[in-house]
Amino acid sequence: MSEDVTFCGVFDGHGPHGHLVARKVRDALPVKLQSFLNSCQSRQNGSDQTCFKGNSMKSDVGDLDKDGSIEDKLNSLWREAFLKSYKAMDKELKSHPNLDCFCSGSTAITIVKQGSNLFMGYIGDSRAIMGSKDSNDSMVAVQLTVDLKPDLPREAERIKRCKGRVFALQDEPEVPRVWLPFDDAPGLAMARAFGDFCLKEYGVISIPEFSHRTLTERDQFIVLASDGVWDVLSNEEVVEIVSSAPTRASAARILVDSAAREWKLKYPTSKMDDCAVVCLFLDGKMDSESDYDEQGFSSATLDQSNHSGNAAESDDGQKSEPCLQRNFTVRSAEETDTYGRQAVEVDGDGEAVNNAEDQSWLGLEGVTRVNSLVQLPRFSEERPGP
Repeated sequence: MSEDVTFCGVFDGHGPHGHLVARKVRDALPVKLQSFLNSCQSRQNGSDQTCFKGNSMKSDVGDLDKDGSIEDKLNSLWREAFLKSYKAMDKELKSHPNLDCFCSGSTAITIVKQGSNLFMGYIGDSRAIMGSKDSNDSMVAVQLTVDLKPDLPREAERIKRCKGRVFALQDEPEVPRVWLPFDDAPGLAMARAFGDFCLKEYGVISIPEFSHRTLTERDQFIVLASDGVWDVLSNEEVVEIVSSAPTRASAARILVDSAAREWKLKYPTSKMDDCAVVCLFLDGKMDSESDYDEQGFSSATLDQSNHSGNAAESDDGQKSEPCLQRNFTVRSAEETDTYGRQAVEVDGDGEAVNNAEDQSWLGLEGVTRVNSLVQLPRFSEERPGP
């Protein structure tokens, strides 16, 4: 993409082959997004091409009227690219010859920063928040996405309209799940996901929520994380941890470690969910020891499974081919990235991100410390193998 564009994403798998689905989405979705963006952009006339130059996008409110048409076109292009790339990704998974996505899937939370514009596309129950300074110069948490779970009224209505069922189990009344109309399975704890084709005819979709936000100088950093983090830490606690990290390169790892400690304290008898974190610092600076003077990244992973498929991704600034550039993510607490932009990644059974209009419906205090799927449909074994 153009030099002023930064992409970050977190992908959290679930189900028997969720680690493979998340890995496939991680590797393929950014390339599809870039491809569809280029095709959408090519349909614009020459005068519209200026909207892809970062210096033409103004962050000052006074310039919004003047640049309104450019910003509208940019917003429209990214929306179309997000929608088409997510649709193509799910179609590829469905027809994949060697990947069984019938009862396995992945969430996705993806953001693009271009100049002062932030574009977000997401499915599942991962979340994006922002650390920003208020009028008193105090750090506050701003939730950027809505956890797309079956308890959201609009999500539940769609699922029921498609003959799917939504209800919670007796021993976990706070966790609504999606069920087949004719079987108490699979009990999916999210309303949108890649894969999970056993439920795609019954209301679970892969169409992303899309939103746009204009960043200001008060906005300090963005945190993307899978649900394993939000199960035990509030938005405010996450902002406090990241803002007080001794170095930016260590911020994601410290956040993952903090979540791991909270899991042991709050739910000592529960299996800890996997945690994936990406921190994007918005002032374009990393720590002094870094060789980079561009966007600052920190990412971390804590994988509680035997797989390494779920992933947190960020651009590593390399100029070599192929066009999809990313850093080597850290897959254990002892490892660190050899590049100036560090990455910590949490692989596992988490989900995607959310939208700001339904914030009153969000579970912020860790009520989803359960498996994303309860059980496989009884008829799934009769289906032909991959």
